[in-house]
Amino acid sequence: MATILAFAGSNSSTSINFQLVKYTASLVDDREVQLLNMAYFPFPMYSIDHERENEFSNSLVELKNDIGKADGLIISVNEHNGNPSAYFKNLIDWLSRVERKFLQDKTLLLMSTSGGKRGGAGALEIAEKTLVRFGTSEILTFSLPNFNTNFDQHKGIVDEGLARSHQNKVAEFLSKIQA
Repeated sequence: MATILAFAGSNSSTSINFQLVKYTASLVDDREVQLLNMAYFPFPMYSIDHERENEFSNSLVELKNDIGKADGLIISVNEHNGNPSAYFKNLIDWLSRVERKFLQDKTLLLMSTSGGKRGGAGALEIAEKTLVRFGTSEILTFSLPNFNTNFDQHKGIVDEGLARSHQNKVAEFLSKIQA
């Protein structure tokens, strides 16, 4: 059975991007989904000095190994001032130090959401351009604007057009991952 690793690029306990990932993961049938809440994965700010002195934490190596075992990844990046959060950038820095091509041959469904009308599009674009450098075979993207209007915790995406677009991206992503 194919496995999918799903997480948000946010370490906030109230992350709307994690809510979007959780909802997306709930739509996946016939595949095992490992859902990670990154609020429980604190990593120190990357520095070469810290790496030399402390090497790699067990949780970082385990995360890299989980990525390696997964057939695909669902990630939703949050946006801070038009960019992915410092937490997400730091996570990518650490993972790429453990193994440069940590996304080798992985298909990604990369998403973003925000309370604004652009739906984290700036962070999504930057994250896409960054992640392709680490070996991913394909990245499919989806942005959900106006999270507080377009998402209901119990119903999911409530705007019909956005829900259809999201479902199409999920279906396309799943079609690229063997069941």
